[in-house]
Amino acid sequence: MVEATKNLETTINRRRFLYFTGWGFIGMFLITLLGGVVRFFFPRTIIEPPTRYKIGYPSQYTQGVSERFKKLFRIWIVREANSLYVIEAKCTHLGCTPNWLASEGKFKCPCHGSGFTPDGINIEGPAPRPMERFKVALDTDGQIIVDAGIRFRGERGEWDKPGAFLKV
Repeated sequence: MVEATKNLETTINRRRFLYFTGWGFIGMFLITLLGGVVRFFFPRTIIEPPTRYKIGYPSQYTQGVSERFKKLFRIWIVREANSLYVIEAKCTHLGCTPNWLASEGKFKCPCHGSGFTPDGINIEGPAPRPMERFKVALDTDGQIIVDAGIRFRGERGEWDKPGAFLKV
């Protein structure tokens, strides 16, 4: 009789274990599902740097190419006799950052040898098109504002549009 009672207790304990294990798995599934639904309402966001920024006054730039913001914003400021424009420091072949070679008067990409004139036109190498320019304007305080969200492409004839350059 004692053995029958022990077997009965063991059977009940097994049933109870399986019962709670089953409900435990169902509970974990529901909690995971609820967590996914709650997570849906809080999307992941990427914090990106602003596309508009100030780079100083036109009087701070002499004729030629300025590499002042090459590392910070990946741009070159090019000032000619009566205009100023901003070129994105990115090769149009594979996106490497070219170097300004003042002695040769051109931009030269270290990755595959593409060469560009000071105004961004491709003259050698595998680059398929000229470099892009960013929109430039004067702020109310007289500083130059660059808007990297608006691009001008030379092969489309957009370099003559308002905003592609600044008259100084």
